[in-house]
Amino acid sequence: MKLEYASRGLVGVLTPQANTTVEPELAALWPPGMAMIAARMTSAKPSIEARLLEYYLRLDETVQQFGNAPLGVLASACTGASYLLGAAREEALFSGLNVRLGIPVTNSALAVVAALQSLGARRIALVSTYPRSLTEQSVAYWSSRGLQVVAVQACESSPDGAFHPIYAMSAAMIAEAIGRLATTSGMQAVVLLGTGTPTLAAILQHPRWADAPVFSCNMALAWHSVALMEPARTPQAEALLEMISGQGWREAFLKRQGSA
Repeated sequence: MKLEYASRGLVGVLTPQANTTVEPELAALWPPGMAMIAARMTSAKPSIEARLLEYYLRLDETVQQFGNAPLGVLASACTGASYLLGAAREEALFSGLNVRLGIPVTNSALAVVAALQSLGARRIALVSTYPRSLTEQSVAYWSSRGLQVVAVQACESSPDGAFHPIYAMSAAMIAEAIGRLATTSGMQAVVLLGTGTPTLAAILQHPRWADAPVFSCNMALAWHSVALMEPARTPQAEALLEMISGQGWREAFLKRQGSA
């Protein structure tokens, strides 16, 4: 069944409760004919780690928000929870969701892994907006996925009084952090961590660094959702590199930002 505003497919997107970045970035990245509806993962736990875990432990309950919407793919825009679950528990959780829902299911961490595999990239640099403890767990997660983290560049802290330490970051801060990777050699890709981190303007400024493609968790999630919806449409690595270059979304994004 084709929908009026999603003739090529509808993606059900799960976002952390206060995340202000996922929906505008994905809306910019979807190709014509694809659209999304979103549900919020919620938790009243006091720490970021406890909230992240609860988001994923309550996924079966959260996906009920979509009702009988004709989803083609379910995409969870939460990378931090994957680090805390670990690869084995993550695989079991999302494989189970796939079986119960009967549609392709992914999340931002799995999408990053798929993107790196598509590019043939194993040696990666990370730009992190996370607290140090979560960054360390991130490195352990990527290593467990067979990747080699050759550099980690932390972003400066958000301004005092910001409503959230990650969501209040600016793309300019991300671009500056990419620039601080100048002395890193041998990296095959640069991954911008955190689905709440605003990254699209930074990627337009630095689509490559030291010849390594630069992409974010949200960009990987958009690319992977399209690839799962239409696996035969475009070679996956080519489609990802086109997205990284801004093809198909640059002009509309800059116009929306008032930069065109």
